[in-house]
Amino acid sequence: MKKLWNWHSLSLLLTLFLAAAAGTVSGAETQGSDHSESLHEFFDRVASERRSLSPQAMSAVMLGSEREAEFLGRLDMPSVEGTRAELSMAQRHRQELSGFNRDGISPQDQLSYDILAWQLDQQITGAEFLWHDFPVNQLMAIHNLLPGFMTGQHPLRNDTDVDFYLQRLAQFPAAFGGTIEVVAHRAELGLLPPRFAIEKTIRDSRAFIDGPAAANPLVIEMLARADRSDVLSQARRDGLEAELTEAVERHVVPAYQQLVDYLETLLPRAESNDGVWRLPQGDAFYRWVLRDHTTTDLGPAEIHRLGLREVERIAAEMDEILCGEGYCEGGVGERMAALNAEPRFLFEDSAAGRAAILEAYRDIVAEIGQGLEGWFHDGPAYELEVQRVPVYREATSFGAYYMRGLPDGSRPGVFFANLRAVEEHPRFGHRTLAYHEAIPGHHLQISRMQVMEDVPDFRRSVRLHAHAEGWALYAERLAWEMGFHEDPFDNLGRLQAELFRAVRLVVDTGMHFKRWSREQGIDYMRTVTGMPLSDVEAEIERYLVIPGQACSFKVGMMRMQAMRARAEEALGERFDIRDFHRLILDSGAMPLELLDRVVDDWIVTKT
Repeated sequence: MKKLWNWHSLSLLLTLFLAAAAGTVSGAETQGSDHSESLHEFFDRVASERRSLSPQAMSAVMLGSEREAEFLGRLDMPSVEGTRAELSMAQRHRQELSGFNRDGISPQDQLSYDILAWQLDQQITGAEFLWHDFPVNQLMAIHNLLPGFMTGQHPLRNDTDVDFYLQRLAQFPAAFGGTIEVVAHRAELGLLPPRFAIEKTIRDSRAFIDGPAAANPLVIEMLARADRSDVLSQARRDGLEAELTEAVERHVVPAYQQLVDYLETLLPRAESNDGVWRLPQGDAFYRWVLRDHTTTDLGPAEIHRLGLREVERIAAEMDEILCGEGYCEGGVGERMAALNAEPRFLFEDSAAGRAAILEAYRDIVAEIGQGLEGWFHDGPAYELEVQRVPVYREATSFGAYYMRGLPDGSRPGVFFANLRAVEEHPRFGHRTLAYHEAIPGHHLQISRMQVMEDVPDFRRSVRLHAHAEGWALYAERLAWEMGFHEDPFDNLGRLQAELFRAVRLVVDTGMHFKRWSREQGIDYMRTVTGMPLSDVEAEIERYLVIPGQACSFKVGMMRMQAMRARAEEALGERFDIRDFHRLILDSGAMPLELLDRVVDDWIVTKT
């Protein structure tokens, strides 16, 4: 769902403005303008101007239109100038938004106004931290995101799409060169990523170009797609392997080698694996990024205390279940680690075992998809597939993630499971992970969001992590309320997942605010949760390169639970859980402080 190299661009361009702009016209017009521009025309223009900075985003929007050829052969080009232009655009858009008379528009348009204003204000107040992100990191950067974009999102409908694919491969050196430019600029300012992030990017970049070009994923994956789709002319298919291999040899391999060579010169300067407190203005940056991700004013100290309280509460619930099943000795994390090693909870460590894991997830999703009645008015808006994370991305990818489909149903949503280690997928954790990523979590949430009518495009975005991830974690517990965790071990898996999110509050603030080391974070998470070491290390290193984001899950969940409790108390027998869920999902993404207002207004209309 996030596909650019500058983290501000990443979340804002490819998620905030990826879908087609809404066509509704509002009656409000700019004040003092030489021309009449309605509020929704302004929203459309903002979306268009933002997308114009990203050919990859534009190609997704223009696919199938007469203008698609303008963008399908182009890649995004990171640059220092481009990053500054993004900020300048936000400042201009905010000034233009202020020119509208907010009091003279409908409540729905007022909400759209406030959501956009919040996002622009947040971006603008972070101007002093414009370079504090890490465009090169082990998790989501050009070396692993761009191949994923090429093999998963570049269209393949005819011979011409192959031409565009080859044009994009030819631009790899320029795109990688732009990445080096923005990293070097940060390095000059003393803003270096953690050492492990550079080391693992070097390792993974080398691995990607190791071996013959004909075996590179950019060749193999496109050949497989061509065979599955059978849309190419026979002549083009016959020569495709040679064309792709030559392009990888000429353009892709040198681009990756260029990045490796640069990072090797940077590595001696990257002496720390600590949190962002080590950066210039690091403490202030962390406070800003916490607000960006949680969309609240909760500070790091308060979030840390909240995490500790939740860890204690959830661990007590788990202890009660564990003792009830005969596991009473040792800490909760220790006992969960022992459960995780029991053969009865593990799939076979083989290709067949991994296929069985995916099939188990499919069965769980299908089951709950038939059980939404009484809890939701509407189900997902399009189909879902369960797939394995590509092998070349497994080592440093998320344990699981969701990629949204297209509203017209031409591309399904995909729940990706990382099968690098079967012990990361114990049977008792399957249900909760599926409920989070698929139904009633991200797939239900995002597919419904994408078919919202009469709202501007940013209302359909997953950019606001506290809303998106808060819902998915809320959905994990909701599935338990719906009766889908009857087995006590499945319920343990649910609680372990919630404990994991509470631990995130502790370790994220611990490393970035309390100045814990990477190793302290790993030790705490592993001790408390009992998660496999490989999973824990990947998580801790994720938090170190994306500070604050991990706090959005639990904060978002708890705020949504509080909203629901408030509505239940105020409405009593008039409370309908289906109406509440429709309100949360079909109002679109927004900061939690605005969602609070939406829920309170809804309560008033119901009383």
